[in-house]
Amino acid sequence: MYEQQQQRPEHNPGGQDSEQHGPLAGFTVGVTAARRADELGVLLQRRGAVVLHAPALRIVPLADDSELLAATKELLDQAPDVVVATTAIGFRGWVEAADGWGLGEQLIARLADVELLARGPKVKGAIRAAGLTEKWSPSSESMAEVLDRLLEEGVEGRRIAVQLHGEPLPGFVEALRVGGAEVVGVPVYRWMPPEDISPVDRLLDATVSRGLDAVTFTSAPAAASLLSRAEERGLLPELLAALHHDVLPACVGPVTALPLQAHGVDTVSPERFRLGPLVQLLCKELPGRARALPVAGHRLEIRGHAVLVDGSLKPVPPAGMSLLRALSRRPGWVVPRADLLRALPGAGKDEHAVETAMARLRTALGAPKLIQTVVKRGYRLALDPAADAKYSDG
Repeated sequence: MYEQQQQRPEHNPGGQDSEQHGPLAGFTVGVTAARRADELGVLLQRRGAVVLHAPALRIVPLADDSELLAATKELLDQAPDVVVATTAIGFRGWVEAADGWGLGEQLIARLADVELLARGPKVKGAIRAAGLTEKWSPSSESMAEVLDRLLEEGVEGRRIAVQLHGEPLPGFVEALRVGGAEVVGVPVYRWMPPEDISPVDRLLDATVSRGLDAVTFTSAPAAASLLSRAEERGLLPELLAALHHDVLPACVGPVTALPLQAHGVDTVSPERFRLGPLVQLLCKELPGRARALPVAGHRLEIRGHAVLVDGSLKPVPPAGMSLLRALSRRPGWVVPRADLLRALPGAGKDEHAVETAMARLRTALGAPKLIQTVVKRGYRLALDPAADAKYSDG
């Protein structure tokens, strides 16, 4: 697995950087996924993001999963009336695990004799690849529609097996049981805490310190695990504050968002619950949150760890970004050296540190006139005169 990787763009004098660096250039995105983390990371990096990966969970190998084996044997001993398949990878994994235990043919035979429901087209494909045929599948890929169909048919006295996939199914199992069904959970891909917790701690520290611009979640258990670890470390209030105001929590779907929403955290999710649309959503949301200012005849867009100057990406050291954010909060106004010193990471008492960091910031921006020195007072962003009125009230 990778941790904090970045694809650095090559700049050229032709002004084509904006086409090369990608819409997420200058942003750092946390990835909490265990499964398909590499795929998500590559999609983010191709669009210019720096990726900090910290799997908040690990998946119990199917062949070693005693609970899945027990559930499979239970269904072979006592046939269900209905089996609900929720994910393609989960269904395939279940069949493959059964093959490994020498129970594959028995499981296929059992599933061929029951009412088999598929949550969506991918699951239908997995079912048919196993030589089976689903009885019904909703066009919406919605578990709510599956539930509605079952309840309309009547579930009292029926034995219903539900393939679980690490995700909670809020209300689904409960509604079936209230309706009189006997529900058997098939725990495909159970989640456990990661064996090495240090990457999660680094991601938490980066979130709390606002070193991340967004954190992605692709499963509710991963979100719950991150919140739990933050609580163990006494960082839950700080984590929630960061997610409320500065770090964008992006979830692949509404079910994934439930643990965060239970803590009052607003999240964003794509309309289609897939990795591609999730990345596309970040490509829209993060640039939309960046601060853009007209400064000294240039367009300055301040991102997480870099700045776009007229569309050209300029990576900036952390100290320089801290100074630039402090200046941008009061555009056009003089910010005293003492205030800028307090904004520096690990600020000491020597204002010479401000001068050193400012010199490096100007070099990184490649346009020294963007920031003006006001003798004996401090520094200011050289806001264009036309914009002065807009920001004159501070």
